[in-house]
Amino acid sequence: MNFATQDKHLARAAPTAPPRDADPAGQDPGDPPVGAGPGDRSVRRRRRYAWIGTAASAVLFLISLGVLYELVSTVTWSELRSAFTAATVEQVSLAILLVCISYLFLTCYDALALRQLAIRVPYRTTALASFTSYAVSFNLGFPLLTAGTIRYWIYSGQGLSPGRIAALTIVAGFTFWLGMGAVLGVSLLREAEPLTRLTYTSTRFNLGLGLAALAGVLAYLAWVTVKRRSVKVKGWRLELPGLGLSLSQMLVGAGDVCAAAGVLYVLLPPGHGVSFETFLAIYVVAAMLGIASHAPGGLGVFEATILLALSGLPRESVLGALLLFRVCYYLVPFVVALAALGAYEIAKRVRLTPREAPDDDGAEGGPAG
Repeated sequence: MNFATQDKHLARAAPTAPPRDADPAGQDPGDPPVGAGPGDRSVRRRRRYAWIGTAASAVLFLISLGVLYELVSTVTWSELRSAFTAATVEQVSLAILLVCISYLFLTCYDALALRQLAIRVPYRTTALASFTSYAVSFNLGFPLLTAGTIRYWIYSGQGLSPGRIAALTIVAGFTFWLGMGAVLGVSLLREAEPLTRLTYTSTRFNLGLGLAALAGVLAYLAWVTVKRRSVKVKGWRLELPGLGLSLSQMLVGAGDVCAAAGVLYVLLPPGHGVSFETFLAIYVVAAMLGIASHAPGGLGVFEATILLALSGLPRESVLGALLLFRVCYYLVPFVVALAALGAYEIAKRVRLTPREAPDDDGAEGGPAG
């Protein structure tokens, strides 16, 4: 990653940052707020809560690893290998198609965020930045660092400042959670009774959780509909999308979640008897727990949740499907993303070299002649 070249060209092309009150979208950071020094009480409180959240995530991760070990301890390597290779060509082909659909929806996350920020970027650049940032962060974890670095690498070449790229990331996050909340709420309400037989919960609990999820989504939509809303992040203001764009975010996020869940669903052993809508609720809960654990791709936590919910199915078959899901949804896109980033860097250097050669000659004393 050649950040020095990116910074040099950004300095030439980027206009002077506008004043904060002339930047209603909150795209560029301003001065830090007064009183936000290290000794500020609110800062100390946030740090304390951050440590509590980190500790809770670590506990969740360790518990899930213990549960996963207990679940798979009775599975032999031969059984696992047989289950892993039992998938048919049709299953794998359909899974790869759904992976492509899911990542296509992911590119819309950035596209909608750019639209909210009134920034025009060619879709091919948006697709590259979005696909590669998600594919890499899913596998390596630390999304703020990994995905943010890749987004800066690509979007800074389009003249976007770090503040605008941070705003884009936040708006894209809203798309994800709106979609997850909507899918979880609808699937829990429609499949409350079948889920009780799989998750050992009560129908009333499932209905209550579904209503709470949908109520949260609807409350947010109503909140951004009444008037323009904004949030402050580290001293700068970001205007949130209105109702129309928020509905688009919800549909895009729901499409991504459904496609991703479909990848694992089609890889499950035939004749499992679980409807897709029921499995969708299980998948969303497993994904949310995986995110809460902060493990890359929810590794361990996601598998333990799926295995517990589908305990009525042959364990080795479900575990084989989970491993194949990891390969299709995480490993293959990760390899493709690395290749795409390498090709992008090569193409960028080839494109920039002819432009920079005359400048270098002139710096050495002008053209010979």
